[in-house]
Amino acid sequence: MKNTNAQTIELYSKQLRTPTFNNYADVIRQLGSDKGYENFLISLLKLELDSRMESSRKRRIKAADFPYLKTVDELDFSRFEHISEAFIHELASCDFVSKHQNIVMIGNPGTGKTHLSIALGIKACMNGMNVKFYTAANLSNELIEAQEYKKLIKLEKKLAKAELLIIDELSYLTFNRHQSELLFKVIADRSERQSVIVSTNLKFSDWTSMFENTTMVTALVDRLTFRSHVLNMNSERPYRAEFSEKIS
Repeated sequence: MKNTNAQTIELYSKQLRTPTFNNYADVIRQLGSDKGYENFLISLLKLELDSRMESSRKRRIKAADFPYLKTVDELDFSRFEHISEAFIHELASCDFVSKHQNIVMIGNPGTGKTHLSIALGIKACMNGMNVKFYTAANLSNELIEAQEYKKLIKLEKKLAKAELLIIDELSYLTFNRHQSELLFKVIADRSERQSVIVSTNLKFSDWTSMFENTTMVTALVDRLTFRSHVLNMNSERPYRAEFSEKIS
């Protein structure tokens, strides 16, 4: 049975929404006998702050809508034939987001583009940034649907809140003129304001095969490559191809 003081502390913690205060007994045990009330209060407040920051990080990661979770530590750096491990760790600092820079990853299928995109997105979430992840197809469909139901402005405002927007798999579909214009506007609106990560299997000169409005391609590439890092992700031994060989 809890004593009256313990019950009172639990009640106040619930009302003040400071659940970690219920762990005060653990804090007392960890403090040395020479520590006073101020040290106790500092330790208790730090425990609550750490808990809230961890909860915030989890909320940001969930809100980003990653298809699965991948970290930088899980990357096999030896697979990257044109990018150094030091440079990837530099990108993982998320300084490029603070500077409103973009990343464009170009490479053949199965070379870790999505993994790296997600890993950088999670790093940004851990650094307190808002992130949204889409495949190009899903983003295009959501934009079309939002316009059809007169919710496009609302969606654009939601996208604008993301300090980092990740657009994965920009190469598997052909976009009509209407889709091209909506995608272009999303990227153009972020120019020099917020960051974008784009992954694609196609080199820039082949982007005309994706968009019906080919005159827009040049402008789109200009927006994406201005203040950006263009990563050569091509590899002669992609992950998925090697994995398929092992299980066949």
